[in-house]
Amino acid sequence: MSNRGPVATHRSSTGIPTGRLATWWVVASEIFIFGGLIACFVLFKLNGTPGFEDASKTSVAAGAFNTFVLLTSSLTIVLAHAAIESGERKKAFNYIWCTIGGGIVFLIVKTYEYSGKIISGDTITENLFWSFYYTMTGLHALHVIGGMVIMALISFDILKGYNFQRVELIGIYWHFVDLVWIFLFPLFYIANF
Repeated sequence: MSNRGPVATHRSSTGIPTGRLATWWVVASEIFIFGGLIACFVLFKLNGTPGFEDASKTSVAAGAFNTFVLLTSSLTIVLAHAAIESGERKKAFNYIWCTIGGGIVFLIVKTYEYSGKIISGDTITENLFWSFYYTMTGLHALHVIGGMVIMALISFDILKGYNFQRVELIGIYWHFVDLVWIFLFPLFYIANF
């Protein structure tokens, strides 16, 4: 693929490039999954279900730090997209790996959090709050891992000079992963109402 012209593919049967349309379909389906879990969590909490006071046991500092890390990683994937639009493949490669590095830091902090909670006896079977906590943050962590793997594959493609449009597509996905965390952070860390 040439470095000239728009990066996104021109193939389309709807007026929207097929890769972008497919990515938005994936994001839409994931919104239903996380949206349903978040709605259930809020309904149980508002109903006064016992155990939700355990939100005070989560580390606001760890959650806030992870929020900063993910938001920063969103910036680096935007910079990767801007770099590839300018034809700077090596720069885009480096920004993608900065984004992957942010994902790794996020997962290390999450592992630290999980370890501390499990050691103190706050396991997935302790009560409904911890069931939601581990299910939703664990599912989110799987999405982070999946995004990192795809980014790594894309990074080597762009060094070879093809599939540049995939930088935009993984960026859309990564922003979704960040947006989910923006909802999970207040639910599990600061909204102990």
